[in-house]
Amino acid sequence: MMIIINNSSMIPIYEQIVNQVKQNIVDGKLKEGDALPSVRGLSKDLKISALTVKKAYDILEADGLCRTVQGKGSFVLGVNPGLVHEQRVVEIQKDLEKILDKAKSYDLSKDEIRDLFEILMEE
Repeated sequence: MMIIINNSSMIPIYEQIVNQVKQNIVDGKLKEGDALPSVRGLSKDLKISALTVKKAYDILEADGLCRTVQGKGSFVLGVNPGLVHEQRVVEIQKDLEKILDKAKSYDLSKDEIRDLFEILMEE
């Protein structure tokens, strides 16, 4: 599992970790029973505080995505199909927002946008 931290992002580092682990679970890159990197190992790899990684893992555990076994590590739990669906809906919503912004910047009316969408939905 590859986690990339953007130090110039306004998103806190622990949240970046949570988001990327969630995305890996949704994408099927992490499956039930897979071990997450150790807190110390990941903090060393990312050159961040172990407390930051621990906070991210605590959030993932609170969200029901992983469980931590003392002395053994953190492991991915079964994927909730509702979570997968919700993540996908959020992705589509973001894409649609970008498209709408672009359409508005081209001075397309709501009716023109709606008509285009209806045409595409028929195909």
